[in-house]
This record gives sequence, C-alpha cells and structure tokens, in this order.
Amino acid sequence: MEFTDRTVMVTGAAGNLGRAAAAAFAELGANLVLVDLQRERLEAFGPASQHRMLAPANLLAQDEVNATVNAALAHFGRIDVLCNLAGGFRMGEAVHETSDETFDFLFDLNTRSLLHCVRAVVPHMISRGGGRIVNVGAFAAQKGAARMGAYTASKAAVIRLTEAMAAELRDQHINVNCVLPTIIDTPENRAAMPAADPARWVSPLDLAHVIVFLASDAARAVHGAALPVSGLS
Repeated sequence: MEFTDRTVMVTGAAGNLGRAAAAAFAELGANLVLVDLQRERLEAFGPASQHRMLAPANLLAQDEVNATVNAALAHFGRIDVLCNLAGGFRMGEAVHETSDETFDFLFDLNTRSLLHCVRAVVPHMISRGGGRIVNVGAFAAQKGAARMGAYTASKAAVIRLTEAMAAELRDQHINVNCVLPTIIDTPENRAAMPAADPARWVSPLDLAHVIVFLASDAARAVHGAALPVSGLS
C-alpha cells in the first residue's frame, strides 16, 4: 500500500480517528489535506508544509467545502482519496419524541457533511479518471435501537449513500466503501463509560489501518462494501 505522490483529504482530521488516519497515510508517503472546523485544533499537526495542508472549514457550508477542495487542487494538483471521517454520536429521545434539533444535528453531522464533500470532490475524480472514497458508518446502524433512532438512521443513510455512489461511480474507476466500527476507544468514550471494558473496543489506529486498506490499490476490486470493524477477539 503505497501513497507517494497521492493526495488524501481527511475530514474530521483533528478527532481521534482523523489523527490516526492522517498518521497512517503520512507513513505511506501521502500528501494530506487535513480538514476540521477549527484551525487551532489542526495546528496540533504542526505547520502547513509541502506535503501537509491545514484546511479549517465548516462542512455544513457547501461554499466553504468547495473553497477547500479548490485550494487543495491548487496546492497539490489532485485529490486521489477522500476520507469522510467527520461525524459523531448522540443518544436521543424515543422516536416519537425526537426533536428537530436532535434529528438535524445527527443528519447534518453524519450525512450532510458527507454529501457536501462528495459534491465537491467527485467531479474532480471523474475528470482525473478515478479515485477512492471511504466513509464511516456504524456497526449499530445495521438495526434500530431504543433512543438511538436518529443516530442509527443517519449512519444507515451513510451506508445506503455509499452503496449508491459505488454503483454510480464504479465505471468511472472510483471505489466507494465504508467502515462500520463498534465503539471506538477514545478518551471521551472511556470517560462516558467508565465501567466498560475498552479492551473490547476498536482502537483508532486499527480502524485507520482498515480505512487505509480501502483507500489503497489493494482494494481496487472492492465496491460498495460496508465493512464491520468490531475490535479484537
């Protein structure tokens, strides 16, 4: 899996998974477009460089996403991989009590952000003759769960969008796949669930390695997969 001279755009780059994915791609020689809401969080990666672009942007604003993609193309000349890692979780109300705020928050965070990114990046990939897109669904999105209706629905939408894009873009040599992690081992999740056993969770680095695989030439025959990543046995 070699990414020298390839450009990888990572959204949610300042999060736990984003940092792990950025490090994994960097080790394989990739140029990085690191996207997150606040520049201060991105500055933890160090200064921008020939191989690293810090790109603060609100993914819910299509014009900001478009501007970020245009700046990345001006800097690197290409975007070969789009990793839609931005997203999040919130327990909600029962479905019949779900507020517009909860519903909009989760669909904006998990689904609309993805839509804005693929709108901006896919036309470039088509014009270049190919690319890779990796999205993040959720293992829990395979069925509904009490007080998680809006969350599981938003992540199930990611799976269906992944499958639809795979069918639409396969002939343009663009592979679109997604990962379905269980609980990710982060400081925030450990604090929220102190009685749980994090040894059974998915480490950000292990999940990042799966994402790197799906973005690589090793997965060139994989289209529309929703790959469960459930941690160590």
